[in-house]
Amino acid sequence: MAISITGTRPTGTPHLGNYLGMYRPALALAREHESLCFIADLHALIDVRDPDVLRARTREIAAVWLACGLDPQRTVLYRQSDVPAISDVVWLLSCVTAKGVLNRAHAYKAMVDANRRSGRDPDAGVTAGLFDYPLLMAADILAIGAEIVPVGRDQRQHVEAAREIARAFNGAYGDVLGLPEAIVDERVMTVPGLDGRKMSKSYDNVIAIMAEPEELRRGVMAIVTDSRRPEDPKDPNEDTVFCLYRELAPENDVDALRARYEAGGVGYAEAKQALFEVLEERMRAPRARYRELLADPAELERVLEAGAAVARARADATLKRMRAAVGL
Repeated sequence: MAISITGTRPTGTPHLGNYLGMYRPALALAREHESLCFIADLHALIDVRDPDVLRARTREIAAVWLACGLDPQRTVLYRQSDVPAISDVVWLLSCVTAKGVLNRAHAYKAMVDANRRSGRDPDAGVTAGLFDYPLLMAADILAIGAEIVPVGRDQRQHVEAAREIARAFNGAYGDVLGLPEAIVDERVMTVPGLDGRKMSKSYDNVIAIMAEPEELRRGVMAIVTDSRRPEDPKDPNEDTVFCLYRELAPENDVDALRARYEAGGVGYAEAKQALFEVLEERMRAPRARYRELLADPAELERVLEAGAAVARARADATLKRMRAAVGL
């Protein structure tokens, strides 16, 4: 049974893109492998400067994992910051990591490109934390000894960087670290947001999965569509409403709606209503559990502390091997 790991940054309210692209695949993987999930509060420090907000969002992410079906008896759930060895591993890895690995990171390149387009210094606003992001991600994976990492197609680079960094350490000090493999579910699309772009908090185009029914409905009804009439044939694969519906609805219902799209005879308002109904049905019970958990912070803390004890034991063992290898 392989060891898998998934991390979630507590930087905003979880949305449908998170659910389809991360929560659901990770929970499915947990049924087949030894699984660990962590809340990346150290990563969040790059963006979140209010300590109360960070604590609140960390609790929210823990509650979402549990509400969506994570069983803490089978899957380890912990806060990244509760495993101090990870920070030590970052430094040991940084001493063998080529700067070019960090230069190629998507987040860093995106900020540099944006600065250049705006006529600013290329590194304006770039913190060492942002630049070193791949090192912390690698430490998250390597310190725990994860063998597989479920990621979306656009996140494969993170695991490739961890492998490159592990190879650099092993090249210098021997066979100390394992090489993790990315697991990409090719069936999971890049989830489109309300405006057709990738669903992302930075684009403000998300559907919050734990929203109350009216807010959920408003989000679905705000999805941008074209001006074709109900009787016009439509390509379902180019429509955001249908693309979300097919990820949530039973196969027979998806096939039936697809046929109506292709033949003509379904309007976008009807399709949006169908999407809202299947989404509300899917999230009703998790939403109720989520509210219960947020009202019981002691239970959330108990789960996170228990998970941290397991993660600390793993990371401490890895750090001990690394320290011995480098001569500390």
